[in-house]
Amino acid sequence: MGHSETMLDPGYTFPKDYENSRKRFRESLAVVRNRWPNARLDAHTMVGKDLTIDWIAAEPRGDYRHLLLLSAGQHGVEGFCGSAILQLFIGSWLDRLGPSDTGLLLVHAINPWGMKYSRHPNAVGVDLNRNFLKGSEAFDPAFNPDSRVLDSVVNPQRPILSLAHSRRSFMTGMLGGIVRLGPGRVRTSVLLGQYWNPQGLYYGGTSYQEETLALIKLFHRFFPSYEHIVHIDVHTGYGPRDQMTLVNSVYEPRGSEDLKRRFDYPAVVKADPKEFYSIRGDMIDYVYRLVHSEYPGKSLYATTFEFGTFGDSLYANLRSLHSEILENQLHWYGCPDPETRRWIQREFRELFAPSDPSWLHKAAADAQKAFHGILAAEGIVRV
Repeated sequence: MGHSETMLDPGYTFPKDYENSRKRFRESLAVVRNRWPNARLDAHTMVGKDLTIDWIAAEPRGDYRHLLLLSAGQHGVEGFCGSAILQLFIGSWLDRLGPSDTGLLLVHAINPWGMKYSRHPNAVGVDLNRNFLKGSEAFDPAFNPDSRVLDSVVNPQRPILSLAHSRRSFMTGMLGGIVRLGPGRVRTSVLLGQYWNPQGLYYGGTSYQEETLALIKLFHRFFPSYEHIVHIDVHTGYGPRDQMTLVNSVYEPRGSEDLKRRFDYPAVVKADPKEFYSIRGDMIDYVYRLVHSEYPGKSLYATTFEFGTFGDSLYANLRSLHSEILENQLHWYGCPDPETRRWIQREFRELFAPSDPSWLHKAAADAQKAFHGILAAEGIVRV
């Protein structure tokens, strides 16, 4: 299929680029207005750029009981799948929601620069899902000292001259890291987030980013009015290839097994080392902490739809990480060979927006099942 809209229902295919995705989302306002005539389109325009974080807000006609927040594209290149899931939701679920007591907040492309240029971080290299720190947390360069142990492996500071040499160096370095730290600490050191290497993977920055502040402003604008908030954020890249995973915050009080039964959904984990992996500066964690500290008494369920792509075997995890390393290295240090550059870019795109139509069919089916389970269990739709 590539990334065009030539196959599958156009309501949930990948857009061909950021601009077409934004156009499609903006045109969805008319569909939302069929149920919420007061729905409106708004946007945050990025400073100095023709890039926007767009959202559709629809307020209930009566009681402000439920707010359903659906967001996508925090990691820019993941916005292609996120765009498809937004359109799937708009096309499939609006007629089952109650405008009398339910409001919507649909957010397109939290990281528009990353989506436009098919990158994971934002324009200055910050991973926005390591940037939502709260309270006493600081953008501390001393945090996660293990990230320095593997820095030369994860963030090579040189042009890419040979894929074969890059693979050998990566595997040798990872084996050395496992011997020194153990496999669990190696995984944590890479994925947890780091705040000292601005050209490195999973860099959380030195302060709140413009995109982060725009989302925090939205939270404060909409959360106070509602009794009950459900927030679903869409990501791709990790987990089984054939099964979307609900990844819950460590601040969600209910256990994964309880939520599997409650939602009638087979794959539910918590973002901790035992079930998934830990993240510092995660947006969903931030939402829990914000609601608990500033809007106590409100009911909240926030989660991530994580669509696996390469799979969850050891080989697949290593392939995923090496793909991210190569793309990041290419961005900062380049590669003289055009064919190698194209291969790296294709591999990276496959990691976050697979071209196989059957993958998207399954992703859509998983999303539909999860929407049904969550919205029914949370009392937003009737079974």
